[in-house]
Amino acid sequence: MKSNSQSVQLFLVVAFSCTSLLVSLTPAVAKPTLGFSISDAYGGLRLRSDAKMPLAQAKTFNQPPIPPGPPPGGRVRGGAKRGEFGACPQTKHDLIALVPFVQENSVINVWGQTTEEHPSWFFYVPYTKSLPYGVEFVLQDQDSNEVYQKAIALPDKPGVIRVSLPKTAPGLALNKQYRWFFTISCDQKKNSPPTFVEGVIQRVQLNPAVVKELQTTEPLKRYAIYAQNGIWYEALAILAQLRQKNPALQTEWRNLLGSINSSDIAAEPIFLEEP
Repeated sequence: MKSNSQSVQLFLVVAFSCTSLLVSLTPAVAKPTLGFSISDAYGGLRLRSDAKMPLAQAKTFNQPPIPPGPPPGGRVRGGAKRGEFGACPQTKHDLIALVPFVQENSVINVWGQTTEEHPSWFFYVPYTKSLPYGVEFVLQDQDSNEVYQKAIALPDKPGVIRVSLPKTAPGLALNKQYRWFFTISCDQKKNSPPTFVEGVIQRVQLNPAVVKELQTTEPLKRYAIYAQNGIWYEALAILAQLRQKNPALQTEWRNLLGSINSSDIAAEPIFLEEP
């Protein structure tokens, strides 16, 4: 009996040791977070580049929480007003800023992060260059000083356009908030207000380990890393370029736009040339 007891004890010790070894060799899988603070952007939230989960099934975008201070407010869709003389005509889709936002009750806060000094914004524009409408993009610092202003040419047909902050303009400072406006004036006499969208952008810095990973992986995985780290503007820019070249990425594109309630324009053309 003593021999049997010792055998059982030996078996349990070996089994426990094997189990512990397996656990120690198994990589930890982090659960996606719903968002993170600016300190997390420095602190190391990281997405494994060798993850096996299909991108279309992964959480599309981790929206960071609004930073402390006055809420940014903003507007993501610029619809026409019925019955207003001279206002922009109604279209199938409104003017849409492809940006993240948080809605609490009836209040919308339009806010997103970038890591670039000179990022790009994307807008769905429902009007074409055949119409004599004035279009303008304006960027202001947090003291309402104008940083950049540009007249925008409408595209040949309705679709998503890109507006970039040129290298000749002052770059975004780290951890500073900037407000942008995109307006379309359909009334040449300016008796009616323009249709517009607006929001706030903030440049942040990623953990060096994440930056290194971004430098050594292919574009589609870079998109996933930016999206999981809450960096909207780079995630959108990368996927827009990939989607324009590869129609097979329609699901990823639709999912990303769906995270900002704009999947209704996922099939619209993308124009990456600067207007």
